[in-house]
Amino acid sequence: MSARNDIAPSTLGVELHDYGVEVEYLDNRTTVYRGVPEAVTGTLATAPGKEVHVLVTDPTETEGVMMYVNDLTSHDDVLESSGVGRVILGEDDEEELFPGVLVRRVPGHRFEIEADPEVARGRVFVFVEDDWGEDSYEFVAE
Repeated sequence: MSARNDIAPSTLGVELHDYGVEVEYLDNRTTVYRGVPEAVTGTLATAPGKEVHVLVTDPTETEGVMMYVNDLTSHDDVLESSGVGRVILGEDDEEELFPGVLVRRVPGHRFEIEADPEVARGRVFVFVEDDWGEDSYEFVAE
């Protein structure tokens, strides 16, 4: 099976804690993105070579949808069984992941994310990680 297909996300359980954001996948596994997300407005630019996960909650903040951006390690069947979506972007490509949430790939294996929480009708989180660490961001209204 290819590990490079776009996959539509499913609705996942979400719990917001003072120590991070917990996501419950369809297969009942959970993960916690640790730390209080840094507030961001405008455009978030990632460092090169980072994994990028975008989570948009519903207005109740108990459910959400998650997309992995250019994840080349997770197989399609794993993502489908977990409920996580994936989008693959070529250099200079951009895509609206959800209403009000735009991601574009820029040169140097970097990404730019823009989001308007009012249009998204929920909270918009971006988790940027690699083997050495993880950063959490939340888009807020200007």
